[in-house]
Amino acid sequence: MVYDLDMISHLSGLVIYKDGRSIVVETGGIGYKVFVTGKTLDGAKDGKNISLWTHFAVREDAQTLYGFINKEDLDLFELLVSAVSGVGPKSALNILNVSSAQALRRAVSSGDTAHLTRVSGIGKKLADKIILELKGKLEGEDGGLAPKDEADALEALKSLGFGHAEAREALEKIDNKISDTGERVKKALKILGK
Repeated sequence: MVYDLDMISHLSGLVIYKDGRSIVVETGGIGYKVFVTGKTLDGAKDGKNISLWTHFAVREDAQTLYGFINKEDLDLFELLVSAVSGVGPKSALNILNVSSAQALRRAVSSGDTAHLTRVSGIGKKLADKIILELKGKLEGEDGGLAPKDEADALEALKSLGFGHAEAREALEKIDNKISDTGERVKKALKILGK
């Protein structure tokens, strides 16, 4: 059984260690291990301050912190964990590692399970369940840009040598009214300085 507590809801401090999935944030002489998305990990620099919205999950065998730069990602993470049985904190973090909040809203709105099955550990059955459970619960659900188009633009940028996190961040800055993949890639390249 997993218990979710609001005991630690925000954390600010110095990044003193990073590995492939987490960072250690020192605050008040205590180092907190926080599991984060790739985007947050890329932005966390050793010896620099960071401020995170956190989710504290307690199980019988573990107490784990999950951290997010913005409150919107934390809210989405907590919605995934609380609204969809079969999605625990690790799966929810994996979803946010692959999909921006915006792209997830579009996938849920359009019923695009293929967008979710790209996430490690999420098969078609669980993707269907996520879409069913989240339908109508996400603010800002709209038809907008199709998740496949966004995925194509992301893959194009990655093939040009950009990292997943920086490519996704650039695409998030582009107006969703621009739906042509080629046009989105061009605009993202300008943002990325190429």
